[in-house]
Amino acid sequence: MSCTDNEAGRVLVLGIGNILMGDEGVGVYVVRHLETLSLPGEVDCLDGGVGGLTLLEPMQLAKRIVIVDATIDGAPVGSVNRLRPRFSKDYPRTLTAHDIGLKDLLDVFYLLGDEADVTLFAVSIAPPSGVATQLSAELERRVPEIAEQVRAELTSPTD
Repeated sequence: MSCTDNEAGRVLVLGIGNILMGDEGVGVYVVRHLETLSLPGEVDCLDGGVGGLTLLEPMQLAKRIVIVDATIDGAPVGSVNRLRPRFSKDYPRTLTAHDIGLKDLLDVFYLLGDEADVTLFAVSIAPPSGVATQLSAELERRVPEIAEQVRAELTSPTD
């Protein structure tokens, strides 16, 4: 699925991460798993890669945005923290290498007057130790469970 129209009520699930850095790509893997599940018709899934301003347009086309991204926060690998960020200061302090682009993207999004409801699922990872083209076994086992948490978010009212 991809975000392609400006139909009222669209929900964008945005998976962020670099799949060449192992667990850092967890957001992308969660979105890929979600695409195999039955989702409400108004939900669009998007592999956002390492983020950046190219994601601004799909975000502007959505009424509700759910972002899945990795964080290095010292919590056990696979822990999930559900956040409601409004500005970059609301993000975890230690998002991984692409965090500045994603934080800036969120600030630009709101500065342009966009009012979508944004939820972030920050998934704890260990610091990347180099190039790895797959998730760790521990995090790979957690992807379906994380995807279910996101899917539950999609069917719950916003707070």
